[in-house]
Amino acid sequence: WPRGTGILQSLVPNLAARGRALWKSLHVTIGVWISLTLVIFLITGLSWAGIWGSKFVQAWSTFPAAKWDNVPLSDVNHASLNHGVIHEVPWALEQTPMPASGSDAGATGLPEGTPVTLDNIIALARQIGFDQRFQLHFPRGETGVWTIARDSMSNDSDDPLSDRTVHIDRYTGNILADVKFADYSVYGQGMAVGVALHVGFMGLWNLIFNTLFCLMLVFVCVSGVVMWWLRRPARAGRLVAPPLPRNMPLWQGAVLIGLALSLAFPLAGVTLITVLALDLLILSRIPVLKRALS
Repeated sequence: WPRGTGILQSLVPNLAARGRALWKSLHVTIGVWISLTLVIFLITGLSWAGIWGSKFVQAWSTFPAAKWDNVPLSDVNHASLNHGVIHEVPWALEQTPMPASGSDAGATGLPEGTPVTLDNIIALARQIGFDQRFQLHFPRGETGVWTIARDSMSNDSDDPLSDRTVHIDRYTGNILADVKFADYSVYGQGMAVGVALHVGFMGLWNLIFNTLFCLMLVFVCVSGVVMWWLRRPARAGRLVAPPLPRNMPLWQGAVLIGLALSLAFPLAGVTLITVLALDLLILSRIPVLKRALS
């Protein structure tokens, strides 16, 4: 927490200050305000990543296909509906197996005897509530299904609460699965909203908010450099890092937080260990580098 500053004081910059003090006040205040949003962005971004997301979090937050009553399952999952590296399927469904066509399972969709054609599938989609833009995926293979989807991941809607995915048997026209936002796990619901917020899919206000957030983040980085430049002695020829404080009463807590983050985010732990090893084994042993970075 900023030294010598209370919580309330940190929320409002001291515009009466001048020079480095003004830069510091703006740096602190803007940094505090963007912290909460930054945490949300970090969690949603990492949960969407390939290692911590798909291997750790997504695996136990995925919608369970067992909720579909006596519906045969395919060997492929919903991620197969994505186009290349573009994620269009809701995060909570990507690792869920697809249902399979070729049985009498499912609820009534198309009336018996109605051909399962493109026009009839579109008409069924309108009939069951897809009254605006939606995605239609054609069956793939003999057991493939028709998939009707409307979600914020595909930018069909700016409201993730209206997410809905429906699978239809390609032979009988029966509805094999109908998954809505309310069916997601708690984390899946959080990701549906968080990813839409992260990417800026929730409307114009979201784009403006994200733009302001990015500008504030850039300002915090720039102001940090400016404060360093104003503080450094002239012609120092080195970074002039602040001296190590004599009294650090909270260092144990910082270490515990670092350990917890390393366990939760393994790659972050590897990064911390790498930096420490670089500092202890190389930078501190080469006089030129040690002085330049001191």
